Amino acid sequence: MKFKRYCKTLALEDNLRLIEDYKKIHAPGACWTEITEGMKEVGILDMEIYIHGSQLFMIMDTIADFDHEQAMADLAQKPRQGEWEAYVSQFQQTSEDASADEKWQLMERIFEIDQENSYPAIEGQLKETYSNE
Repeated sequence: MKFKRYCKTLALEDNLRLIEDYKKIHAPGACWTEITEGMKEVGILDMEIYIHGSQLFMIMDTIADFDHEQAMADLAQKPRQGEWEAYVSQFQQTSEDASADEKWQLMERIFEIDQENSYPAIEGQLKETYSNE
């Protein structure tokens, strides 16, 4: 199966209490159902968020023909998306009215084992599943 991978980053407020609260709202079962359903509806297959200090790193895997700009515009119109973005902005170094696309900045890949091609971050990296067999 082919898919695209995007990597993004976002800075949280450098406040231990806020960081712990941000982790709690992303714990298993805590994220609003409308938000995760909206992501799936626009073609996001899987998403992981990692944290180090106050810096977040996201890995977003999508359908192979994912159009990042269109999908982010569509996502912004999904039920409760604006409410979610306003809610989480209290934890982030961003404004309350910023969309997810304005907050999360695409990252450029500079290394991959056996890398053959480079790609613009906005296009995502086309990947295939692999097995260790």
